[in-house]
Amino acid sequence: MKKIYQYLSYAGALPFVFCALCFIKDIHIFPLLGYVDSILSSYGLVISSFMAGSHWGQHLNLSGKWRIYLPIFSNINAILLWLSFIIFSFKILFFILVISFLALLLIDHKLYQGGVISYEYFRTRFLVTLIVISSLIISGYYA
Repeated sequence: MKKIYQYLSYAGALPFVFCALCFIKDIHIFPLLGYVDSILSSYGLVISSFMAGSHWGQHLNLSGKWRIYLPIFSNINAILLWLSFIIFSFKILFFILVISFLALLLIDHKLYQGGVISYEYFRTRFLVTLIVISSLIISGYYA
């Protein structure tokens, strides 16, 4: 289990895929868990905030502009997502989540270009983000 982050990253994408499949199958409520849009909204909020939080953690070992920008973006991302979760409908929130995951991926790309993260880590993030965004778009279409 040398690269456990890969397994955890793909496992973390499974609830997004599961919810998209529920919407495709016209399943909108799941016993014991509740409405699929609520499940997906709350999970998307948690995961996007978690990913932003990982950037916050990375800033501790950096210098220069990244040391300043990463924690600021992390906090702004988490607060904006939380407000979006409270204020907006699922269809709008899913769009905001897509933007958030793309912004997080863009930051990871810049960190990769700067030698802060490895190619393997960036590749995993890219593929998992592709799965997550595709699942969110499918969910938004079928919801």
